Amino acid sequence: MSEDVQTASPRPQPSSQPEEPPTESELLQRLETEGDAAADFLEELLDIADLDGDIDLDVDNDRAAVSVVGGDLSVLVGAGGVVLEALQELTRLAVLQETGERSRLMLDVAGHRAARRAELQARAQHAAESVRASGESLRLDPMTPFERKVVHDAVAAAGLVSESEGEEPQRRVVVLPAR
Repeated sequence: MSEDVQTASPRPQPSSQPEEPPTESELLQRLETEGDAAADFLEELLDIADLDGDIDLDVDNDRAAVSVVGGDLSVLVGAGGVVLEALQELTRLAVLQETGERSRLMLDVAGHRAARRAELQARAQHAAESVRASGESLRLDPMTPFERKVVHDAVAAAGLVSESEGEEPQRRVVVLPAR
């Protein structure tokens, strides 16, 4: 009785050379490709759902920014943006399938995310002023990752520090007094 012996192939050794970051034109090309893949997915979704909407593509802070604008698109936003969050994840998966690379694209529908960003920036500014005046930390309501990032950026712009605490879906921003 003979036994087949299989030997494991040696694992490829990681390159000792650090990978070069993409040039600005390579990055722009990659983001445009992501945007195109996202647009194809969203156009098909709009057709299936029989919704009227136009898709705008842009690049914002080294991310593909995709906006769906047009008729009544509230069904794609959902209560508190929960459908928009899910649609963004599905769009990212469609881009991954098309390009083979993970995407950090941001999706906005009917200006919901843009309006929410402005609202959160104002709330963060107010929180920073309150913390500066009281000298006490301030815990904000639970937020999505997008919302927390907007608040962290606005608090930093106001000259204070913030941190996130808790577990999803109850993760929140805490604005800290100056040290």
